Amino acid sequence: MTMVIASEECGNSPKNIFAQELTIAFARVDSKFLLESVTDNIRWNNIGGKIIEGKEGFAKALKQSKKATELIVHHVSTHGRSGLVNGILKLADHRKIAFCHVYEFGNTKGVDVNEITSYMIEIT
Repeated sequence: MTMVIASEECGNSPKNIFAQELTIAFARVDSKFLLESVTDNIRWNNIGGKIIEGKEGFAKALKQSKKATELIVHHVSTHGRSGLVNGILKLADHRKIAFCHVYEFGNTKGVDVNEITSYMIEIT
């Protein structure tokens, strides 16, 4: 199970809560939640890596993802049709990854995601 240290910045914003829930789902590789939360034409741009397009490609990429042992969320911010979450992922092999996920929501209500841009850097 992934230990989560969540940001306390989210409490008053449904979009902030959703963005943080998406990030927790990524850390836990909760494919069910993630696939229910993205549009059919999802685009996931892993900076420095592959661009994944479509729900089928997204599902395949999730199957190859590794669960984090710990997720620390530093900041969550949303505005209009976009949001971002940054923090630290700790993996079972003791690597630490600093990340920032930028989410483009399908609309201003922020109930689904059209595009994700992920920046991930291994740190010591």
